[in-house]
Amino acid sequence: MSTLTTPVESMPDVQSSVDTRRIPIQKVGVRDVSYPLLVDNGTETMPTVAEWELTVALPAEEKGTHMSRFLELLEKHRASPLTMQGFCQMTGEMLGLLNATEGDVSASFPYFMHKKAPVSEVGSLLDYQVSWSANAVATVDGQADVQFELTVLVPVTSLCPCSKAISKYGAHNQRSHITVSVVAHPEHLDLNALIQTIEAQASCELWGLLKRTDEKYVTERAYENPKFVEDLVRDVAVAVAAMPGIEGYRIEAENFESIHNHSAYAVVEG
Repeated sequence: MSTLTTPVESMPDVQSSVDTRRIPIQKVGVRDVSYPLLVDNGTETMPTVAEWELTVALPAEEKGTHMSRFLELLEKHRASPLTMQGFCQMTGEMLGLLNATEGDVSASFPYFMHKKAPVSEVGSLLDYQVSWSANAVATVDGQADVQFELTVLVPVTSLCPCSKAISKYGAHNQRSHITVSVVAHPEHLDLNALIQTIEAQASCELWGLLKRTDEKYVTERAYENPKFVEDLVRDVAVAVAAMPGIEGYRIEAENFESIHNHSAYAVVEG
């Protein structure tokens, strides 16, 4: 029989052979995998493309893992809308597919929200960078204990309180990035609500499309609501900690200073 038509059953399974070096591998798998994702946020389904990383722990006696099965898992879920709960279930499913006791899945993707400008109410989309990460550990009953972490980068405007206080008119402002990572049960998380909560702590939020009346609003709104980078992380921490189901958080803020060639930066964890 031609080697091109050799049955799979007669081919050697090298990955499943025994390794004698007695060194377990904590993570092995695939990364930088670009694959479609249908995000189900509870109210609508949003198509996007995610950068995936999927890994499992490999016992010392096993030579290798079955890399193709990671892509089989992504292909299986490609056409189905995925909630955060579904993402956790998929991570647990990966353990059975690869006969693993522990594994991790992460997906980073652009996420869009439809926003209305504050005065004209003209609609447009604004993008945010979102990451889902899940760690699954097999339990004695054959199920999986899954811990979930959500990270979102929210762009906002910040205006310097010091500049406002010492100037006769005007104050310098800048684009800021607030990055929030939360550990929580996914059924308690509302991504849109989290983003809106973060935006509300800034000097002013951003919109994709603004008319002149809106530009007047955002300029004056920022001037009336000055925030240091320290204010941003503290205010966001207070607001996020008050949200239901949050078990832990990390808040980062970076101000891309308009009068310096460096950024101001702060981090709060709790």
